[in-house]
Amino acid sequence: MASTLDAVKAKIQEVLPSRSAPADSTNAIYIDLDAGKDEEGAGGSEAKPYKSLGYAFIQHGGAENKSYLQRASVTGAVSADGDPSERLAWKEPAKSAVKKAQNALDQHKKKLVKQQQIAAAEAEKEQQRLNNLEDAKKIVLTEDASLPKAVRTTTGDKNIKLGEGDVKGARVKICGRIHRLRQQKQATFITLIDGYGHLQCVLTGDLTKTYDALTFAQGTSIALFGEMRKLPDGATAPDGRELQVDYYKVIGSAPSGDDAITNKVSSEKNMWDAQMLDNRHLVLRGDNASSVMKVRSAVEWAFAKAYKDLKFTKVSPPALVQTQVEGGSTLFELPYYDEKAYLTQSSQLYLETAIQSLGNVYCIEKSFRAEKSLTRRHLAEYAHVEAELDFIEFDDLLDHIELMIGTVIETILADPEIAGYIKELNPDFKAPAHPFKRMRYSDAIDWLNAQDPPILNEEGNPHVFGDDIAEAAERRMTDIINLPILLTHFPTAIKAFYMKRDPNDPRVTESVDVLMPGVGEIVGGSMRMEGYEELMAAYEREGIPPKEYYWYTDQRKYGTSPHGGYGLGLERFLAVPVHASSRFLCGHVPVRPASWHEPWHVCDATECCGGGGGWEGQGDE
Repeated sequence: MASTLDAVKAKIQEVLPSRSAPADSTNAIYIDLDAGKDEEGAGGSEAKPYKSLGYAFIQHGGAENKSYLQRASVTGAVSADGDPSERLAWKEPAKSAVKKAQNALDQHKKKLVKQQQIAAAEAEKEQQRLNNLEDAKKIVLTEDASLPKAVRTTTGDKNIKLGEGDVKGARVKICGRIHRLRQQKQATFITLIDGYGHLQCVLTGDLTKTYDALTFAQGTSIALFGEMRKLPDGATAPDGRELQVDYYKVIGSAPSGDDAITNKVSSEKNMWDAQMLDNRHLVLRGDNASSVMKVRSAVEWAFAKAYKDLKFTKVSPPALVQTQVEGGSTLFELPYYDEKAYLTQSSQLYLETAIQSLGNVYCIEKSFRAEKSLTRRHLAEYAHVEAELDFIEFDDLLDHIELMIGTVIETILADPEIAGYIKELNPDFKAPAHPFKRMRYSDAIDWLNAQDPPILNEEGNPHVFGDDIAEAAERRMTDIINLPILLTHFPTAIKAFYMKRDPNDPRVTESVDVLMPGVGEIVGGSMRMEGYEELMAAYEREGIPPKEYYWYTDQRKYGTSPHGGYGLGLERFLAVPVHASSRFLCGHVPVRPASWHEPWHVCDATECCGGGGGWEGQGDE
């Protein structure tokens, strides 16, 4: 139908010039209700008619200025004999159509007048603003020499004397940035941040009339001087106090308008898109991002404290390596003089070489995974908490991992400031209950198949022994059981070459993943192979050249021992998928909010980040 109509319109355009118009049509405006166009360039000529009479009136000023001829070249009425060429004749529009078009013109004129009035008012307002700014430049602030000398402090100092009533408070100087700004007729309210907290600051009088004050914008760095006062009853502000400013200096102004920081980043808590990632340096200024970074700092410190209390030695393994740990497909390769080198996937192998002389060891270093991934749980670069323990059995390793998780969470929650951040970020967070449930891989397979309906694998089939249980099934199981799980004894075929086999069942390894409700895997670990011949066979099975790993193999040659270890991805520990009933720590969906900077885009997905997919997870050892 559409193609037929188009063909008719095309035919009409061909014959338009040959059709004669009425005698009085020399200066007429033409309207074709079917083939015309209401757009710039139509012109209203016989060859390029308008589509509507109302649009034609608006363009040419109505019936008083021009004559108008109209037709419906495709759908117009025809006489009894049905000759379609009658539709091509130009005729004067009906009086009702003229009246309707005139109404449209009148409304358009009123709209134009209104727009002109608004534009004039805005122009006047803008001119007044510019005049005010010029006048404001004449106001020069000077610090009152009769006031007490201001004491330099920070927003985090809670021991400052507060004024109340007739009692004067301490006069202080605080440097920071404008985080929020509210400008009223008689006062300007600033929420100042300096990395230590928030402080409400009030400017009055001439302080609000200077050029700087009139051009304040979020992000402006400033030094504020004034008296610290207790808030009056009924008022609210951080820490129940405010700075009544008597002098200030702008240190570094920030732009307003289109280039304002508020137009660069979103204030939404979990809003992550390409623009937010490109402006991570600005995102970090927000309450949410800075709180996550402070919790991250506390978590790193808590891990270090827990390891020190357990007499572990901290080591710093290399980041540039010439061996692989988790498979060659995830290696970042780079030239190293005349040889190849890689960014480390894990420090585990190096930690194993240190336990002979240092005892139990740990590190918190960066690891890198080069495989692209569309998940929200992986990063190309992440902080890796890793540890190796000597002369232990598998149960000792499981006990230690559970102890570390519990100790770290207990430590950070004991800090009121950090606990407050976690409460704001994730109000539903609860420390995991102990003891953790211990569950063998084979029992997990049986459990998944026993559900009604069964929880299927990624191919849509029941799970069988040997399947690498997918993240979705793993998390669903953990959420239903609703307990932390130490999932153990994974099949040899789906685990890394260095993992020790279970002496009682050589099909499986002495390996473990720690699963949290609402989170999934946060830790991966295992006992390591002890025997020289066993390790050499593993190299051959995986196609790994033993020569490059001589230093690792030597640990089995020169006095081997039963040992094991694990890895934990710090960002995943902090920022993990949300479940309303059991979110973990900061409760973020993607791991990126817990990362400092990851500017390199490895794919186009909104929350995509490189490093995952082909391995068990960040932290898996």
